[in-house]
Order: sequence, then structure tokens, then C-alpha cells
Amino acid sequence: MNAPISRRTVTASLLAGAAALGTAGPAYSVPAAAADRPGGPHGHSETPTVVLVHGAFADASSWSGVVARLHRHGHRVLAPALPLRGLASDAAYIRSVLDSVTGPVVLVGHSYGGAVISQAAAGAPRVKGLVYVAAFVPEVGESALQLTDRFPGSTLGQATVTQRYPLPGGGEGEELVIARHLFREQFAAGVPVRTVQVMAAGQRPITLAALQEPATAAAWKTIPSWYLVATEDRNIPPAAERWMAERARARTVAVRAPHAVSVSDPGAVTDLILSAVRSVRSGHRP
Repeated sequence: MNAPISRRTVTASLLAGAAALGTAGPAYSVPAAAADRPGGPHGHSETPTVVLVHGAFADASSWSGVVARLHRHGHRVLAPALPLRGLASDAAYIRSVLDSVTGPVVLVGHSYGGAVISQAAAGAPRVKGLVYVAAFVPEVGESALQLTDRFPGSTLGQATVTQRYPLPGGGEGEELVIARHLFREQFAAGVPVRTVQVMAAGQRPITLAALQEPATAAAWKTIPSWYLVATEDRNIPPAAERWMAERARARTVAVRAPHAVSVSDPGAVTDLILSAVRSVRSGHRP
């Protein structure tokens, strides 16, 4: 039976990603009109592949509006399903995805997905730009829990419950979900009710262990980065987002949006990704 968890534990789960909008699972898509135009002298002749990494309580379909817009601009898009079982294992999975891509990559992470891309991109030569969307940007040794506790303002503590699941070697682990009746107010304020109902029904849980696991790499120190701050975020406090963006020296934009900004404002998210793509192609740093 689900039971409430402590405020500290719940606050850690504010790395929630945009919840599911339909299907689950990886999706690699190449628009028919995808073009590879020549780049500048220090850029890349091949158009970067955009890899989108969702966060907790989500699946790849949370990027649907962004994928459609990137396709209209002629970009290849890869949106893998993130296991959400642990930071190291999730990052290793995304690294395997990156290793399968030919040519340059712009790697995008939402919420917990930001911690994953920071670790997965370390030492990955094809990754030329990192885009953080209301996401965690941890330093080596930091966990999502530690970053969450640095700033007040999250109201996720009243909205999250725990579930138990069997571990492969025996025993049980804990995973987190957002209570369905609180999902819209907490996570996707302003998103149409029918859409939120689908999001809440399809949300994927994340393990508590993943939130407590410290980062072992910080690719943002050597790879140019961009950051979108969601100013109405009730999961990650906007002050925390701004602080992480400043620390990473990311090119930053602010959007009046909830945590589920890839669902509520896919146009703004797409614009930032396109800015990163243009910079990668031209060879200019942000």
C-alpha cells in the first residue's frame, strides 16, 4: 500500500520529468526532409542529431511537441526511454545510445535527465552541446537530494508517495510517484486537464536510490551548455535552476512555465535547442 514519504525524501524527487503523453519506449526519428548543410570552418558539416532525455514520472512521449517542431526544421531526433533506476546505470544506458549515433550530437535533458546527460556526455566526443530544460546540473559528488536541499520553495513534499518493488537479488526497493489528484497543480499547471490525466496515468516511477546517488562526472565543465529556467516550477525551485545555470556558465532563458515545460511550452524548448544546434554548426561557444 502506498504511504507518504518524508519531506526531505520527497523534495529530492523534484527532479520529476514531464509525464507521459502516450506511448512508452525509445523513438528514433528522421524527417524525410533532413538536410546536412555545410558548417563553418570550425563547425560541423553534418547537422547534429538531437537526443532528448526525459526525467522521472515521464516517458519519451513527453517530448512529442518538441520532436514535431524539430522535424519541421529538418532535424534528426532520438528520444530514448530512460530506465530511472540509478544515476550511474541510467547514464551508462544513455552513453550506449550516444555511441550508436553517427556525427555530432546536441544532448538535451529535462529535470533528472539533466543529471543523466551531465554524466553520460563525459568523454563522449560526439556530444557538442548540452541543453538543460528545468533540469539538474550536478557537480561531481552532488546528488539530486543535495541540490534540492540547497534552496527552499519546492511543494512536492505533499504530492509524492512511495511504492515498493522487488529487487533482483531479493528484498525491496523504494520508488516515487506523484499522487494523481495532485499531479496537475504540482507538476503541470496550465496544461489542459485531459492531457494531464494521460500524463498522470502514464507516469513512470523513479527509485529513491537514483535521487541519492552522487554524480561521478560533470560534462558541462568542458561542453558548451544552454539552460531553460521554468519560472513557475513547483518541483525544482526557480532559484535553484538559475544557480545551477550560472554555475555551468550556460546561456540561459527564462520561460513562465511549470516544471512540465516540454509539454506546456514546446515551442520555447525547441527554440533553445535550435539555438544550441546553430552554435554547434557554426563552431561558436555560447
